[in-house]
Amino acid sequence: MAAKAGCEKIFEEKKSGKAGTKRPSLEAALAFLRPEDVLVVWKLDRLGRSLVEMMRTIDTLRQDGVKFQSITEHFDSETAHGRFALQMHGAMAEYFLDLNRERTMEGLKAALARGRKGGRPQKLSAEDLDAARALLAAGTISVGDIAKRMGVSRPTFYSYFPQARRRAMDVASI
Repeated sequence: MAAKAGCEKIFEEKKSGKAGTKRPSLEAALAFLRPEDVLVVWKLDRLGRSLVEMMRTIDTLRQDGVKFQSITEHFDSETAHGRFALQMHGAMAEYFLDLNRERTMEGLKAALARGRKGGRPQKLSAEDLDAARALLAAGTISVGDIAKRMGVSRPTFYSYFPQARRRAMDVASI
């Protein structure tokens, strides 16, 4: 899609995140731009994680003589009407994001009230934990073998028994 828009250089962010997190590809794209260049994004919300961040970025682009284009929304940052439309669209996007966040939190609270707890189910039962604890205390079987007997990976085992990682590191350093 970027090639159809006539883009010569493409920067692609690999991770998603929340406001305030680092976005190395966006930072690299902004550093690459020169006056008279056009920054093209697939969708307006890719330019910032909040309305304030998005508008600050667009204003900085305008001050630097860089034009802005959104493929999905077809905005022109060069006109007063285009800037107003950008602000309205950004405000609506932020509103719906906040609304979705509120609904998610309400759903989680309702599920918790019904006795449902989020997250993955526990891999090891109370009986498994007792058996693993006894095997660790005996000290005759390696942590890797105990984890294998319990049917979990070594990192999962260490999440249940962080002291086992320290013990294994102490044994390895001898």
